[in-house]
Amino acid sequence: MSSASDNQLANKAQAWSALFSEPMSDLVKRYTASVFFDKRLWKADIQGSLAHAEMLNAQGILGAEDLAAIQRGMAQIKGEIEAGSFEWKLDLEDVHLNIEARLTELVGIAGKRLHTGRSRNDQVATDVRLWLRDEIDELTQLLSALQLALVEVAEKNAEVILPGFTHLQVAQPVAFGHHLLAYVEMFARDAERLGDARRRVNRLPLGAAALAGTSYPLDRERVAKTLGMEGVCQNSLDAVSDRDFAIEFSAAAALVMVHISRLSEELILWMSQSFGFIDLADRFCTGSSIMPQKKNPDVPELARGKTGRVVGHLMGLITLMKGQPLAYNKDNQEDKEPLFDTVDTLKDTLRIFAEMMGGLTVKPEAMERAALKGYATATDLADYLVKKGLAFRDAHEIVAHAVKTAIQQGVDLSQLPLAELQKFDARIDADVFELLSLRGSLNARNILGGTAPAQVRAQVARHKARLGG
Repeated sequence: MSSASDNQLANKAQAWSALFSEPMSDLVKRYTASVFFDKRLWKADIQGSLAHAEMLNAQGILGAEDLAAIQRGMAQIKGEIEAGSFEWKLDLEDVHLNIEARLTELVGIAGKRLHTGRSRNDQVATDVRLWLRDEIDELTQLLSALQLALVEVAEKNAEVILPGFTHLQVAQPVAFGHHLLAYVEMFARDAERLGDARRRVNRLPLGAAALAGTSYPLDRERVAKTLGMEGVCQNSLDAVSDRDFAIEFSAAAALVMVHISRLSEELILWMSQSFGFIDLADRFCTGSSIMPQKKNPDVPELARGKTGRVVGHLMGLITLMKGQPLAYNKDNQEDKEPLFDTVDTLKDTLRIFAEMMGGLTVKPEAMERAALKGYATATDLADYLVKKGLAFRDAHEIVAHAVKTAIQQGVDLSQLPLAELQKFDARIDADVFELLSLRGSLNARNILGGTAPAQVRAQVARHKARLGG
């Protein structure tokens, strides 16, 4: 056999083989192949191909027999992949060529006709969008599950007093339930961001072909409708070349992880011996190989670390796009691994946190003791004086002197005798002691968004109605 024939045989797997006079080197094959990570797009690839084939038939571009053959072949490929018997070949580079090659093996010329009017450029953009749309739907459900887990803990702890902090210094007493509901608000906004991003993800690039559209009379709107997409990408160059939808998703995902990380930091602090506010179930912790007394909060610590990983993926995707001219460039193959890992990391984290929060043990006595250490009701005394007619700045100054005296005596404000308090301002009366108690301070903040137990319960009811819990 001639050298030219050898090259043709070696190169026959490639979609562009007729142009080239030598086969791709093994090193380049390994360097450029994506099949071993992008094969997870197989469902989206088959889904998009079937919608494309059905449209080609409706437009008179593909015959009925060819359509039936493609549908039959794709059904067999789906079965093979699900059974684990499908052979993924490195020589075929990616998920798209692997499926197309197998389809052609099964149904012959009809398999070759499937690619009419499309390119791998618009095909991969479509597959990623279809895949990501479904992942966003699952992530939204996982966010709801985590929110419900937090709401349930908040409902049980609407009366539990926690020291609220600013600058990590005791500031004012808050309900522990109120504190947890702050994270519910964060995760609710995260879900909104994912929903917003989904609308821009859910647009069809197919029909843009390589970069300029196609001369075939495609009905792109029909394909979009078949795939449940909200519209088509209106510019062929933009459709194949931009990955802003992936970047936008990654930004939303990074924010979810930032909120997870903030919650993780608090769980870690609260579980430490210095705080002792909570305990995590043993199944979410590990011990030490040398110190037998240790119980380490590994799950929140690792989630805090994985946040950097997800934020890093966002930075990677932004950097990937920043220098690309129009239209498609091979750089964009590098969008998948960070995107896939972001989705996987986020799904795993949300699942484990929903379960972990459900197994949280709360220690109310430790929380209340800590709240008593920081003169958390000082602001209540200032508010009391304002209601007696004093300007707030003057009240602030008076209370600062009262706190200084309490510190010197080693007592809480509520433990100062009435006569002592009246030295700071004669308008202080016996009714002040209810306000100076932690419980009185908590109950006083009975305003929309406030920390009073009644408000916590109202917010719990709102979130349950919103989440269907």
